Amino acid sequence: MAFGASHVSLALSLMALALAGISIYKNTHVATVMKDFDTKIESESNILEQNSDMLSQDFCIFAAVGSVVAEAIRRERRMGASLIRLFFHDCFVDGCDGGILLNDIPGRFQGEKTSPPNDNSVRGYEVIDQAKQRIKNMCPGAAVSCADILALAARDSVAMLGGIPYPVRLGRRDARTANFTGSLTQLPAPFDDLNTQLKKFRAKGMSPREMVALAGAHTIGFARCVTMCDDNNINPAMKSTLKCNCPVNNNDTNLVPLDLVTPNFFDKAYYDDLNRNQGLLFSDQVLTGNSTTNDFVRSYSNNGFLFLRDFNAAMTKMGDLPPSPGARLEIRDVCSRVNGNSIADM
Repeated sequence: MAFGASHVSLALSLMALALAGISIYKNTHVATVMKDFDTKIESESNILEQNSDMLSQDFCIFAAVGSVVAEAIRRERRMGASLIRLFFHDCFVDGCDGGILLNDIPGRFQGEKTSPPNDNSVRGYEVIDQAKQRIKNMCPGAAVSCADILALAARDSVAMLGGIPYPVRLGRRDARTANFTGSLTQLPAPFDDLNTQLKKFRAKGMSPREMVALAGAHTIGFARCVTMCDDNNINPAMKSTLKCNCPVNNNDTNLVPLDLVTPNFFDKAYYDDLNRNQGLLFSDQVLTGNSTTNDFVRSYSNNGFLFLRDFNAAMTKMGDLPPSPGARLEIRDVCSRVNGNSIADM
């Protein structure tokens, strides 16, 4: 991959985030950030469109994606958590290749969208599509992959919800296929015990420390009723606190926050919950069942900045997971389908 210097990427990213009206200060309260979004998004988008020819290509891409993500989070704060999860579910199955974005073609191609870990669960596809279109409108001639847009959207979501921005390097390519079975076997599951989780992360070259840091993404977001009311998925200590009257239509009602204290703010409260045996998911609470991983939980609970630093480093490393060897790659024109008309090689 032809990546630019990380410090240049971060500088451009910070400028783009600021132009989109995004606070980059660690202690800024979410309410203040969202108020800024309400007043600045429309005007800043107009400024970007009027001056797109003056921006460097990378800066224009960063700004275009950031403005779309900001609008999405302004409409629904939960979308930030969804975009981080969408990026994770893409990268952990055969690398960061945009495979999760491909639509099924009945009778001809089955992708990852409808696999059990993703179906009626992973969200944010429309935000990625909107970002792709905005890049086309604002940054003529810019060649940016859908995989890159996923990486940028996740980073921007972290920054907008109170985390620290980190550099995202461009140069990823989109796969011309996806892996339905891989999403079943490679993704961590809410019912996974600690050894299973460690094995899955080790297969991606991730250390136990990086695994615990990435689990901190659960400091924002919610679990659906159908997930939290499965005894295999839930921390037994939390079962009595749940009201399991799940709707038949399997929609997003009866959501429960993964972080009981600040589910809309990217902070260390998730680890505080684990220390009190109040992690919602079974796979979260078992992180305290091993002396090594429990030490990381306690360290992050005691030092929020250490968590943010390690989370950023782990996200950067995960974002560099390469596509499968021999995979056919391209830069998709539309993120939900491969270029051209043929799917013979999918």
